[in-house]
Amino acid sequence: MKLATLRDGTRDGKLLVVRRDGAVYAPAPDTWPTLQRALDDWGHAEPALRAIAARLDSHAEPGTPIDLTQLAAPLPRAYEWIDGSAYLNHVRLVRKARGAEPPPTLETDPLIYQGGSGDLLGPRDAIELVDVAWGLDYESEIAVILGDVPLGTKAADAAQHVRLLVLVNDITLRNLIPSELAKGFGFFQSKPATAFGPFAVTPDELGDAWRDGRAHLRVRSTYNGTVVGDCDSGPEMHFSFLQLVEHLAKTRRFVAGTILGSGTVSNEDRARGVSCFAEARMIETIDTGKPVTPFMKQGDRIQIEALDAAGTSVFGQIDQVVS
Repeated sequence: MKLATLRDGTRDGKLLVVRRDGAVYAPAPDTWPTLQRALDDWGHAEPALRAIAARLDSHAEPGTPIDLTQLAAPLPRAYEWIDGSAYLNHVRLVRKARGAEPPPTLETDPLIYQGGSGDLLGPRDAIELVDVAWGLDYESEIAVILGDVPLGTKAADAAQHVRLLVLVNDITLRNLIPSELAKGFGFFQSKPATAFGPFAVTPDELGDAWRDGRAHLRVRSTYNGTVVGDCDSGPEMHFSFLQLVEHLAKTRRFVAGTILGSGTVSNEDRARGVSCFAEARMIETIDTGKPVTPFMKQGDRIQIEALDAAGTSVFGQIDQVVS
């Protein structure tokens, strides 16, 4: 099942059920006008929404053509947006580029930060850049939207709490990070609003590509018309989403509508390219002693999508221009 949110003048938009090919939609029943309402009542909402999806997919219901420019993020605001760094190649490159050893718990204790969730960008929203000196970067990744997660949930039980998957551009202002981390209190100004692909999908939409708590997809990043990354999101995700859920739930519970990200998709094979410019700059620093790839500027365009084995764009495309 594929879902989206139409901008309708309200904060949380109007929930849509989308045909599998992403071309048309039908509105969700009035009982669940928003995705958050549906997540809060998933036991009742899911069967009703799936029934609409089945009619659309079988062409029993014609649907209304989708205008991607009118779509918000699937969850325009969320109770929490939490991002991990599950691809250890990315972490190792960061440390190596600055001559530091990885932490001894790298492979056993996930890295997590909590970002802003009150203002989430839609798939065609501009990236607002006030000062090019801040070092604007994109980050291509995948995230899950969770149902209610009890305190102490273990990885073995976490799959039942995964409701949907989404595509993410975790926008970062790289040059603001060092001074923030030096304070010992984490990211804040360096993490502006995050953008999301147009469609949220249930795990079964991925078929065999959803296994072991990982989405086995090709995450493609296209910058100003050139493909700069075509990374595999599956095998090198060291911590699965299910393991990340266990890590989150160690000391507190989470409510339906929590979004949990994978972190930047990263592969050891350099031929796959990169899912953020920071990684390209790390590789340049390791190889030549200094970075040469510039960060983004006004007028630049980043497009991100995740493709399955058949080449289908699972979540639709994020397509943003820097303003």
